[in-house]
Order: sequence, then structure tokens, then C-alpha cells
Amino acid sequence: MKIAPIGYKSWNTLGRTYAILMGLCVLGFLVRLAVVDLFSVEFQFKVFLVSIPIVFFSWEILRGISLFLDRVYPYSRNVAMRIIIQLALGTVFGLISRILIYYYGEPNLPITVDELFLTLTWAGYTLFPGIVNMGFFIAYFIGKWKEELLKAERLEKEKTQVQFENLKNQLNPHFLFNALASLNSLILEDQQLASKFLQHLSKVYRYVLQHKEQNLVSLQTELDFIQNYTFLAETRFDKALSIRVVTRPEDLDKQLVPVTLQVLLENAFKHNVIEVTRPLNIQVYTENNYLVVRNNLQVRKQVEDSNQQGLENLNKLYQYQTDKPIVIETTETHFTIKVPLL
Repeated sequence: MKIAPIGYKSWNTLGRTYAILMGLCVLGFLVRLAVVDLFSVEFQFKVFLVSIPIVFFSWEILRGISLFLDRVYPYSRNVAMRIIIQLALGTVFGLISRILIYYYGEPNLPITVDELFLTLTWAGYTLFPGIVNMGFFIAYFIGKWKEELLKAERLEKEKTQVQFENLKNQLNPHFLFNALASLNSLILEDQQLASKFLQHLSKVYRYVLQHKEQNLVSLQTELDFIQNYTFLAETRFDKALSIRVVTRPEDLDKQLVPVTLQVLLENAFKHNVIEVTRPLNIQVYTENNYLVVRNNLQVRKQVEDSNQQGLENLNKLYQYQTDKPIVIETTETHFTIKVPLL
């Protein structure tokens, strides 16, 4: 099995790096042809061929120094000192390279090199390691920046998940209290209906317990759950509440966050007046890869036990599942929420 050189994440990265280095060699060759007219084209080409292994070797040495310092003196120890040490070692390598190359190469030049040219070569071999190391420093800081972004995103997702779990835990006791109050009345009035009510109630909580650890469930699974939930709600509010569910068969295998419908229905119950003379009508349907919950608007003046975080937390949770946002539309007569199907 072939293994990429240490420090490269993939062969693609290695190939791009070497392509850039080769491009620099070619650029240097063209610049020398255009600017330096002391040497023949043949000699310039020979210098070009010699410069290729020198540039590649220098790159690998400088990269090796950077990787060595990652082990013995990482950035986490002292960023400023690490940068100084790496720049110093790079400069020493550049100067040693200049001395060796011109000690063995200068005597073979066809002309005598003037002092200005020699001075420029000293500057070039000093600057090249610095430029390469600046690339290493930039890559490190960009990597840290991306790492912090991912960390912040992960923490925000975990925070939102916890908030949503808390929301479900808040809804369930509140819902249970209302359900038990309704059950108590039914036991006195209609024992058969009370028994049926209790069966649906147990199915609701069985669903919550079975799926509370899952990130997503199918729409069909959620609809099976919501049938039990709507039975309890319609029994509790009697003729003051109507919930109509119509979905397309091709949407049933699509997914959504568990208890999404419970959150949306509870939101409608909590914020609207529900009376026999002013019934609340809720429509649940699918449209253009969205699950839509729409109700007639009859807002309560005072809303108890509302922290205004339910829909916001649900929206944040969906942001980690899809790029499609939750859509909220309000008119004078209706309130509509559209949740993306995944």
C-alpha cells in the first residue's frame, strides 16, 4: 500500500504542491531569459534543470523542519517563540544552501559574477525559506480557525439538541396533566371512551420513549403517532377542535425530527383560543417537500407557560439537518408553518 509523505493529507495535496513548485521553477526560468542576458539560452536551460531538484529538495527540508518542530516545540507551547525558531532555522538552512551551491557552482560559471548579483543571491536564499514558512504559518492558523468553527458549530448543535429535549420534557408533563384531567372527567361520564382515551395516551408516551434518542423518523411513523395524539386532543377539546391530516403517499418515507408535529400542534393549542363558539381548525398536509401545519388565527391575549423558545429551537435543530429553512407565514386569518421533509 502506498503512503503519502508525512504531512500530506492526500496524494492530491502532494500533486498540487509539486505543481506549484514546478510552476515557480518555470517562472524563474522565463524571468531569467527576459532579464539576464549574460548567459546563453543553453546555459539558462541547464540552470533551470538544476534548479528543479534544488527547489524540491529545499521545500522538503523546510517542511521536515516544520514537522519536526510540531513534535518537539508545537504552536500550543508558545506561538511567538515557535514562529521565531522556525524562521531562524529556515534562514540558517537558506544561508548554508547558498554557500554550498556557490562554493561548488560559481567556479563553473562561464562569466565572473559581479557583487550586485552575489548580494541578490544572498537575499534570495534568505527570503525563500521565510516565504515558505509563512505559507506553513498561514496554513496552521487557517486550520485552527476552521477547527474552532467546527467546534463552535458542534457545541451550538449540542446546545440546541439539549434545548429541544428540555422542550419535549416540558411539553410532556404539561400535556400529561391536561390528559389526566380529561381522563378523570371521562371516567365519570363515559367509561368506554375513558378506556379508549387511556389506550391512546399509552401509545403516545410509548412513541416518545421509543424515539426520543433518534434524530430522525419517517413521516409515516410520525403520522401514526399523531393519530393517537390528535384523538386525545380532540377528545379533550371536543367540538372546539378539528385536526385534518392529508398527505401524499410519495412523502411518507421522507423524514423529519421526532415529535415535530406534537410541537407544532401544542404551539397552536397554546397560542389560540379554543372554544365551541370559536373552534380551532388545523390542517396538516404535505406540499413541495414540506410538511405544512395551518390553523385559523384567533390569538390568546395571555399565554401561560410559554417561553417563546419552542419554534426557535425546532428551527435551529432543522438547520443542522438541512439547508432548507422552516417557513412561518402569518396573515390576518391564518398561521402557517412549513417544515422541510428530509
